[in-house]
Amino acid sequence: MPKIETERMKRFASHLLGVAQGAEIMFSDFEHDGPMWSAEGPREARVAVTFGEAFSTAPVVHVSMGMWDTEGQTNQRADLRAENITPQGFDMVFRTWGDSRIARVRADWMAIGPLPDDDIWDVD
Repeated sequence: MPKIETERMKRFASHLLGVAQGAEIMFSDFEHDGPMWSAEGPREARVAVTFGEAFSTAPVVHVSMGMWDTEGQTNQRADLRAENITPQGFDMVFRTWGDSRIARVRADWMAIGPLPDDDIWDVD
């Protein structure tokens, strides 16, 4: 069996660990014949997510499909990911391609990371 390379585990030095979560309707294109519903080829929807409180460093972000409404006569192709992750937020990106017809998508997300600690002074 081939060995699968994985990224190193992210370690948090702070005892203050924050968890933020939410859900975003990324698009609802069937209502107005938008590109995810009516077009073909590569398409992308991008939603900027801002955390309610900033982390001290970029957190680990997990995204998942919360609701997926598609037309059933074509192949269903999807790529959902978090990009441009910062302590303040990230971009949630949904991509499809080919002749897939996507009516609407709701994506759920969770961010886990260290919080600022008032007891640690930055003396730089």
